[in-house]
Amino acid sequence: MSSTRSRRRQATQPVPCQDDVTRADAQLAVDRPVGLPWSARALYAVVNADGALVRGLGATSSARLATGMYQVIFDQDVSVAAYVGTLGLAGAAGVAPFGAITVAGRTGIPNAVFLKTFAGDGSAADRAFHLAVLA
Repeated sequence: MSSTRSRRRQATQPVPCQDDVTRADAQLAVDRPVGLPWSARALYAVVNADGALVRGLGATSSARLATGMYQVIFDQDVSVAAYVGTLGLAGAAGVAPFGAITVAGRTGIPNAVFLKTFAGDGSAADRAFHLAVLA
């Protein structure tokens, strides 16, 4: 079945104003090397809904702290890293149930990340998840 919409129409970005271009140019750091520093590391963890660490890179342990609350501990300080979490099954097939996840550095533990998972209605719920840490 073909679409009645024209495939030629595509949303375009607005043209930046000169002030935006000037501001962006001023923020370029030409003296910084391109790419990640030599010490950069991408870490990850795949965790079951019960808090068990299924697999990971740099992840040493994980735990369910309460309903929908987890911590994942890594083998290095991740307190200034970027965290990306998503609900996802531990296996290679299937789709996770609808819900949400939030991630933050773990208070008091610089080599850990704190996560909260939620059901589709917003209530706390135990969910399996995938976590990426860019340290």
